[in-house]
Amino acid sequence: KQWYQRRVRGDIGGMVLANACGPCIGQWDRSDIEKGEKNTIVTSYNRNFTGRNDANPNTHGFVASPEIATALALAGTLKFNPETDSLLDSEGVEFMLDTPYGDELPTNGFDPGQDTYQPPPADGSNVAVDVDPTSNRLELLTPFSKWDGQDYNDLQLLIKVQGKCTTDHISAAGPWLKFRGHLNNISNNFLITATNAENGKMNSIKNVVSGEFGPVPGTARDYKAAGIGWVVVGDENYGEGSSREHAALEPRHLGGKAIIVRSFARIHETNLKKQGMLPLTFADPADYDKVQPGDKVSILGLTDFQPGLPFTCRLTHTDGSVDEFKLNHSFNENQIGWFKAGSALNKMAEA
Repeated sequence: KQWYQRRVRGDIGGMVLANACGPCIGQWDRSDIEKGEKNTIVTSYNRNFTGRNDANPNTHGFVASPEIATALALAGTLKFNPETDSLLDSEGVEFMLDTPYGDELPTNGFDPGQDTYQPPPADGSNVAVDVDPTSNRLELLTPFSKWDGQDYNDLQLLIKVQGKCTTDHISAAGPWLKFRGHLNNISNNFLITATNAENGKMNSIKNVVSGEFGPVPGTARDYKAAGIGWVVVGDENYGEGSSREHAALEPRHLGGKAIIVRSFARIHETNLKKQGMLPLTFADPADYDKVQPGDKVSILGLTDFQPGLPFTCRLTHTDGSVDEFKLNHSFNENQIGWFKAGSALNKMAEA
């Protein structure tokens, strides 16, 4: 293995990475181009969203097999076809790459690695977790508040998201990942790359408290401090992409009550339920167009929360006019218990 890594680094300028998360979640400390420079990369990682690998929005990322990615890296051009094209060696002699081969699975099985599991104590009631209160990378979580038993009346529309909104848009990766153990700090990336339908801009929304446009996380914090609950409205397949728990933790931490969209990515919808949020869908997707900047949003029917029973949404617009329509949900009885307890963890703690 060490011989192979030395050959890769010395002969072709490559690097062998650990079989773990790395560039595919934006942790590439890239130095070969300037931020904003247009370029193309081909990787075998499982993500090619804008800016995903190197935080550069002008990097066009394409996903290919490890064999094709390696062949294109050796050739240095996207025009290279390893089945028909040749390369030049250090002496100017043409050669073609051999067809890749190898075992699909290791002949002797996988190395199980070292067993480092440490079982918890039988009685953990007196176990304390010490975290430096001045740390900006770790903080202890505090339980979310329980549902107060009332309908949600006159929640503030935080943002109406236009178009695609992945978990990367909701909670960006890259440099933010150093805060993944600190919910308050990582929440400063909440929806900062989502497009605001009101002005077509990212991270620029109207703050009804100050009357000024400002960043999404800061506006949400202002509403929370003022005791104003809020909702997000989104488009199709909201929350697609990686199943990032922080994309559900952050809106709950910042005072959000509900996410109302045309449709959800399944895993993100469940993650929101686990944190005590209400993930709801328009019964008629066209009702998305009725939502206007500055709307107050009421969600009626929570006092009779049942599986399969829709809620009523009442929009009060800034001119005083009102729209009403139905909102669907996919909660089952257990998940309704999560909501009423404030989160799935709260419900577990009750047992």
